[in-house]
Amino acid sequence: MSEPAAAWQEIDGIRCYAPELARSHTDYPSEGFDVTAAVEARSFWCRTRIRIVRRIIERYADRARTLDMLDIGCGIGGIVGALERMGNLRLTGSEIYLSGLQYARQRLPGVSFIQLDATRIPFSESFDIIGAFDVLEHIEHDEQVMASVRNALRPGGLFLVTVPQYPWMWSHLDEIVHHKRRYTKAELTGKLTAAGYAVEYTTSFVTPLFPMMAASRLLSPRRRHSADTRQEFESEVSLPGPLNALFDVVMRLDEALIGLGLSLPFGGSLLAVARKR
Repeated sequence: MSEPAAAWQEIDGIRCYAPELARSHTDYPSEGFDVTAAVEARSFWCRTRIRIVRRIIERYADRARTLDMLDIGCGIGGIVGALERMGNLRLTGSEIYLSGLQYARQRLPGVSFIQLDATRIPFSESFDIIGAFDVLEHIEHDEQVMASVRNALRPGGLFLVTVPQYPWMWSHLDEIVHHKRRYTKAELTGKLTAAGYAVEYTTSFVTPLFPMMAASRLLSPRRRHSADTRQEFESEVSLPGPLNALFDVVMRLDEALIGLGLSLPFGGSLLAVARKR
């Protein structure tokens, strides 16, 4: 990673390029990182997404050399930690909020973590891969992020994106975690193309469980927000152990089909592989 020209300020031992935003929580609940730390390790969805991302990197990135990769919105470092074991990635995790980075740094002392605003990444042609895994939906100006990422990528670099799919699937959970939108495939690929990327691959995932997921969203009554945001968030993302284990097994079908290069036609989430033109 090359040294950026932008000024930075150190806060709690972390290099901050947007220090004025480091302690705000306008796009993600302050309790979210606490809940994520407790849930992520056992969540079938988190584990599935990690395995799919690894397969995509293995297929589309040059494994013969060391690659610089930036994970924007890395949260508590779940994906960065899993990718660290791939060996040929020089990883940097970034997050707009210090609370997430503090978790990540404790878990992964060997990884570099920085604070920045993804709409104005302070690096130019510094990375071979940039990932935004369930991040764009939290940001009002997602097209600014795409442009900023493009500037930070080296020529031919990869932008890997996952987002929640289908606006009609909007739910109470989307409101709790401060989503701005859910995407259609046409919207995501259209924005990426307009930002100067060639979209090489898209697929849905969470496909086998999608009928159950859709029924749950459509049939659940709209609820008022609780005063206890942490408990409300945890209740939305936690599953009983046996059910979580079952869903983990079912989701291996997604992983196998995506590993074969197939594009799944529907699902709760959407993945895109875009290359800087």
